[in-house]
Amino acid sequence: MDNNQNPQDGNINIQLNEMVAAGAYCNLALVNHSPSEFVLDFIQLMPGVNQAQVRSRVILAPLHAKRVLNALQQNIANYEQQFGEIKEVEPFVLGGNNVQA
Repeated sequence: MDNNQNPQDGNINIQLNEMVAAGAYCNLALVNHSPSEFVLDFIQLMPGVNQAQVRSRVILAPLHAKRVLNALQQNIANYEQQFGEIKEVEPFVLGGNNVQA
């Protein structure tokens, strides 16, 4: 962060390196939580393969998880307004207590 920038002003210098900017394709997400955090595992599941790989794990405080939820809801509403309704299909279900998306 530049010494002249003040986070209270809402100005944050965000850096994005090439590896992170390339992203990771994921077609399954698992969400778990404890009293203090939410854990989001983003997974790539290949057709016909019994092994799936976690491509990224994001750990959030409950407040930030709720902010992500609100941001996703707003972006989905904007997307559907522009491109039409996103049709849901039957969810892929794994065993356990986690929630899949």
